[in-house]
Amino acid sequence: MSETDWRLNGVRIVKANELDPNTATTPGMDRAAAINFAKAGAQKLWAGTVSIHPDAKTGAHHHGHLESVIYVVRGRARMRWGDKLQYVAEAEPGDFIFVPPYVPHQEINAMTDETLECVLVRSDQEPVVVNLDIDPVESPEPVRWTDPNHPAE
Repeated sequence: MSETDWRLNGVRIVKANELDPNTATTPGMDRAAAINFAKAGAQKLWAGTVSIHPDAKTGAHHHGHLESVIYVVRGRARMRWGDKLQYVAEAEPGDFIFVPPYVPHQEINAMTDETLECVLVRSDQEPVVVNLDIDPVESPEPVRWTDPNHPAE
């Protein structure tokens, strides 16, 4: 039985200035890959950064069968989702957002004077971005997710 060479097959560090901006994109946002097969040898995950300019929003889209997790680093994220983008919720620095497969959604920078900066992790490396032509409702319904272990305050 041969030993694994952990020096060559162990931890990888991708420096901030080494991110790859050549990723599938949605109008209104900038994505950059940090962890994928090409950058780090990852087999099952994609991770990177997302920036949305002040007072900007993305087009409506979904990511097919992929699950996505968004961690808000700076700014305030307003998420709209649904067939008519009829639901809305906001996340602040330190908050996590989970987007299930096939959910039509739109990311919005709720700040007019600060860039929204997030970390994005996906369940696969396929660059699935399906941009949608949705006529959104004018006044979306606010949604506050609660789970049995953390009831609403």
